[in-house]
Amino acid sequence: MEGRRQLNQSNGILLESGTNELEIVEFEVQNNKFGINVIKVKEIIQPTTVIPIPHSHPHVKGLVQLRGEVLPVVDMARVLGVEEEETEKSKYIVAEFNQQKVIFHVHNVTQIHRISWNQIEKPSEMYSGGHSGIIGVIKRNDSMILLLDFESIMLEINPETGIRVDQVKKLGRRERRNKKIVAAEDSPLLRKLLNDTLMEAGYDDVEFFENGADAYQYLESLGEESVDVTDSVQLVLTDIEMPQMDGHHLTKRIKENPKLHALPVIIFSSLITKDLRHKGEMVGAEDQISKPEIAELILKIDHYIL
Repeated sequence: MEGRRQLNQSNGILLESGTNELEIVEFEVQNNKFGINVIKVKEIIQPTTVIPIPHSHPHVKGLVQLRGEVLPVVDMARVLGVEEEETEKSKYIVAEFNQQKVIFHVHNVTQIHRISWNQIEKPSEMYSGGHSGIIGVIKRNDSMILLLDFESIMLEINPETGIRVDQVKKLGRRERRNKKIVAAEDSPLLRKLLNDTLMEAGYDDVEFFENGADAYQYLESLGEESVDVTDSVQLVLTDIEMPQMDGHHLTKRIKENPKLHALPVIIFSSLITKDLRHKGEMVGAEDQISKPEIAELILKIDHYIL
């Protein structure tokens, strides 16, 4: 993958939606293998001149001007706590998510893999801890590829990019205790933030699941017990990137199930952009909100839960 490479989702990369597959860009930092969802990646370029920023976060190398845009450069070696290096194989991964653009400096970019979410294992609490920077582990032959939580990386650098409860307080508290939401979100940090925010908005009855597979199994069990699942659950809220089953596939399964299809589904993800919105529409989601627009999310939930 020499030089600049455009990664355009309209040119044959994952045109389907709801297949429970993704493509990852494999990169190296200190010969360790990591991955980033190709949907987040705009292009891969050679390192260029970086202008240092006084008193910036330790993970930020500085700023780069790229075709008229000024973008921060995050050194992944600093993020991972290993030795920094600049070699002829070093690359800059230009990424966009959470309504922001950023460049990640890595030591090498090797290849692209297409895999299923059910091949991605959840990281063990034993080595990851409750606030892990890892969202999944992919075993390939004798090696492992670790999928990093880039949203948490950026949240640590700039907390303003995260979900903020104060945005919801402005909406005022409503009485919503009799309304139940099923939420699928793999990040422990975001599950807590979502829980706190939904409670602030009056939604006290939220059942959280850490992946789409567990959420669907729960909904399916309700469908076996009841003729009308909407008597038990009023709305499904889901992230997109999750081990085992992603949010697009979860939405598709819900809409294809005669006992579940009436459930409104809102996708709440850092991957909601103008270019990717069609993916959620293809699987039948009622709405799609980009993280971290939590106030907008609450207003949409209000709209679908009468």
